[in-house]
Amino acid sequence: MLSQQEISDRFEIQDLLFHYADIIDRKAADELRDVFTEDAHIDYSAFDGSVGDVNTTIDFLKQALPAFPNSQHLNANIQIKLNGDEAEGRVMCFNPMEMSMGDDQPTHVFMLGLWYVDKYVRTDKGWRIKERAEVKSWKFNTPDFMTF
Repeated sequence: MLSQQEISDRFEIQDLLFHYADIIDRKAADELRDVFTEDAHIDYSAFDGSVGDVNTTIDFLKQALPAFPNSQHLNANIQIKLNGDEAEGRVMCFNPMEMSMGDDQPTHVFMLGLWYVDKYVRTDKGWRIKERAEVKSWKFNTPDFMTF
């Protein structure tokens, strides 16, 4: 049986995960400072993205996200293992994206399936992601130049 604290921790981490997805889809990368710890390590290399700290990630996303006028990062199958003030998680993400293909060309819609493998920590500001790595599951209809 889960304690009230464990239930609360799970809901807080779920809210954090949904907040992350909303930030990405709104292209509000600077708000990621409210999601990650200051010393977080983020690895987006599964889809040829950046690997590094929060500043590296924010800089990468500010450059990359404008190419996608619309996206949805739909999180499901959230698995969380609590251990006091730390936790580990695995989160499924279904990610349809619309990509601008240049002037006077129609946009291109493709989809990615991935997992986020995370480590979380409780801070004085609530739960935060300390480590995040994307793990590729599948891709559908990606443009030819996307070789990941």
